[in-house]
Amino acid sequence: MLIATPNITVDRTVRLPELRPGSVLRPYRAVVTAGGKGLNVGRVSAAFGRRATLVSFQPEADADTVARLFAAEPVQFAGVPVPGDVRVATIYLEDSGRVTVLNEPGPQISAEAWARYEDALAAELASGRHATLVCSGSLPPGVPDDGYGRLTRIGRDAGVRVVVDAARSALAGTLAAGPDVVTPNLAEAEGVLAGHEEESVHEDDPDVPDRAAEAVRELCRRGARSAAVTAGAAGTAYGDATDVAWVPTVRVDVVNPIGAGDSFVGGLVEAFEEGRTGIDAVVFAVATATASVEQELAGGVDPARARELAAALAGARLGA
Repeated sequence: MLIATPNITVDRTVRLPELRPGSVLRPYRAVVTAGGKGLNVGRVSAAFGRRATLVSFQPEADADTVARLFAAEPVQFAGVPVPGDVRVATIYLEDSGRVTVLNEPGPQISAEAWARYEDALAAELASGRHATLVCSGSLPPGVPDDGYGRLTRIGRDAGVRVVVDAARSALAGTLAAGPDVVTPNLAEAEGVLAGHEEESVHEDDPDVPDRAAEAVRELCRRGARSAAVTAGAAGTAYGDATDVAWVPTVRVDVVNPIGAGDSFVGGLVEAFEEGRTGIDAVVFAVATATASVEQELAGGVDPARARELAAALAGARLGA
């Protein structure tokens, strides 16, 4: 698998009893790691015994830090040098389970730098080592809104499967290129389709499955070959412009919900690599995402637990 995540982060995950704005707080734990949605996908791939290659910009001011942190990760990192500082994401995990994330925008990217990024990605695909291209995460400032659309076309020209996990303008700019699968959550999908800022979704609302199904249809009408619209603990709608199925999940004890959508993508690609297709692949992806929230590390997953949950979900579907 080849992962395009142009806007990597350095993640600082802070655990504290309670986040109180305007106060001086003393967290009891802080961990610094490499980050970014695509890295979480790569961690899932590694858990299943595969090693993905991740292509990203490598800001020169923090090049050594980025190299050191990614050297500790189970992915092959390919950095495209650019001026500037690496993006930092600060994640506050409260004892109550509430999560607050501060995502910085990332370095300014020139047209010349983006052209070099496209060339680096095309060169990786030309090696013939990758069956799937995953485009994951936000685009840094300066990258055109159709950046992932351009990468999708590069992937299609190379004859690989293209999965895009993006939101806002990055998702909207991808659809016309015809990615094989897009995987937004329901808030992201509805925000793009309605042309407004994302609004929170209450997973327990009874209309969530219908809304997710309609989002799938509309994303495919606009160009995606298929879509999986996730709705957290409620489940996932998957299909195309005409046929959509709903895959509910199971309730588990949540340790860290960050990266569940990325684990869904990792599980989906793993299912494809194992030869699963369609709804069977999505059931495995839902199970992988569910297993991931039981882990503290974003993108962490126990493969045995994922397969156990997948079997339970498949059995529930057969018995429905």
